[in-house]
Amino acid sequence: MNWQLQAPSSICMIRPQGFGYNPETSASNAFQQSVNGNVGFEQDISLLARAEFDGFTERIRDKGIEVIVFEESENASTPDAVFPNNWISFHKDGTVILYPMMAPSRRKERRRDIIESLSTIYGFKVSRVLDFSHFEIDGKYLEGTGSIIFDHINNIAYASHSPRTSEKIFYYLCERIGYEPIMFNARDQQGKDIYHTNVLMTLGDKYAMICLEAIPRKQGEMVTDWLKNTDREVINISFDQMASFAGNMIQLRNANNEKYLVMSKSAMESLNADQMNKILQYNQIIVGKIPTIEKYGGGSARCMITGIHLPK
Repeated sequence: MNWQLQAPSSICMIRPQGFGYNPETSASNAFQQSVNGNVGFEQDISLLARAEFDGFTERIRDKGIEVIVFEESENASTPDAVFPNNWISFHKDGTVILYPMMAPSRRKERRRDIIESLSTIYGFKVSRVLDFSHFEIDGKYLEGTGSIIFDHINNIAYASHSPRTSEKIFYYLCERIGYEPIMFNARDQQGKDIYHTNVLMTLGDKYAMICLEAIPRKQGEMVTDWLKNTDREVINISFDQMASFAGNMIQLRNANNEKYLVMSKSAMESLNADQMNKILQYNQIIVGKIPTIEKYGGGSARCMITGIHLPK
């Protein structure tokens, strides 16, 4: 098994300029908190988010992982630009996928110049671009690796139903790229669809972290069977841990093929000793302090990182 396929050594991130609470996304994102219309405070959180981003990227780079940072487009009014994993993904065969986004403000985040730069400046091979954004016209959405958890080793894709994750597009995408689709339901303690699969599930090369409480029992058993049949240990997390973004992590590697699980400080602090010991059996840990981004953006470490699986 080529485990390196799961853990990229290069990532793409967007440095925020106008980060803030986005009312367009709050209805379907229970993790997001309002700033209650305080304009001055919104300016403050934009500065805080930028400082958190810079500290986070420095921690990742310190471990020898390539972090390619693009600045958010000026005057674009894209408060969620720090979460690029929702509009683009990069695949091992040179495929780049552009995704349909639910919030109109988030559709402006899609940038062809980033694809061009990765190819011409950084030497990644792009063989084709699959653009699914036209589904927005029909009111159907699929928000990248927020909606989809890719098993790049075994060509499997996991997704949970939500207003941001269309079953129709998910199955169509899997057919186009040759992945086995695994779809299930996931709801929070209030019975509301969890907005993105990547807040309840993290997939490493030899393990998976997942909030099984959120998934109906039969479907949870089905997902667990798929994970175990692909030689992964299942590390269950609770609703409370999921609320602290313990499901929103990503496994990376450096040039020496040393593995790291990247998570936020709030996620790490929610884990118990047994869970931490299991994680440390498989990889080291990188922790980012990103409380402002988590609180007002409703996303965490995984949401900020787009893994570059493209060949050089």
